[in-house]
Amino acid sequence: MGRVWEKALFSHIEQWIDYQLGNQNKRLPTMVPQETETLYRSRCSLHERKGSLLKVKASVEPYRLQRMGEQEHITYQTVLMKLYKVNGKYHLEERVLHRTAKTHDGHLIIDQPNTEQFSMDARCPIGNYEKTDRAFHYDRHAAVQYAERWWNDYNPAYRKFKDNCTNFISQCLRAGNAPMRGMPDRGKGWWHQKQSWSYSWAVAHSFRWYLSGSTSGLTAVEAEDAKELGLGDVICYDFNGDGNWQHSTIVTAFDGNNEPLVNAQTENSRGRYWKYEDSTAWTPNIRYKFFRIT
Repeated sequence: MGRVWEKALFSHIEQWIDYQLGNQNKRLPTMVPQETETLYRSRCSLHERKGSLLKVKASVEPYRLQRMGEQEHITYQTVLMKLYKVNGKYHLEERVLHRTAKTHDGHLIIDQPNTEQFSMDARCPIGNYEKTDRAFHYDRHAAVQYAERWWNDYNPAYRKFKDNCTNFISQCLRAGNAPMRGMPDRGKGWWHQKQSWSYSWAVAHSFRWYLSGSTSGLTAVEAEDAKELGLGDVICYDFNGDGNWQHSTIVTAFDGNNEPLVNAQTENSRGRYWKYEDSTAWTPNIRYKFFRIT
């Protein structure tokens, strides 16, 4: 299209891909330091898992351009497809990233994650859980099918949040025949109905504690290790290790080491290694909770 900023942005993305595929340890000047550290940490983790990144493909879609003198702010979406080989087994990871780049006189100054995020209050009350005798059969295949179908799309039957991770996982579980209960009290049970929902349906912190405490309807048992999980099971994340649970994923496949690969939303991703070491939200204090849906 001939615009100067496009040449700078696309050249940077090519360099970014080369960095992920190559062995060099130099820092990229147009990336925030935290992201450079994340890429390096991800490469180290992959090496420890006896894995390699074979191919990276990126498509870029700018959707907002702001000009201020010689500066341009570009908000864009990039879809990454990564082909891995881990312990002899191949798998494909897909991820959608929303980013903001800044150029000056046609030169890229910085490229970073788009931080315009909406988050429901993670400190919403967890609620009390009524005891019922309702049992159900969890259809793991149907839950995974839903996660594969909707990981980068939004079912119009449900409200979409900018911070959509737990809402998405709840939809997957519901597709697997998990029963809802507690309506219309938002602090009770796990449910979604028209334009209302329980805190546990859409808030990562409440969802994590619901799974730990529920004794009827949708129930789960905690596992000690990620390798104990099966398809359709759930992982919850406390990135800072401070007791504030911020993210939820669903297991949709396994790598060559029999470790879970997960689908998730907010940063939409498919077939991602469960530890999230390639996330800028990751910290050395991260805590995980592994839930087997019963």
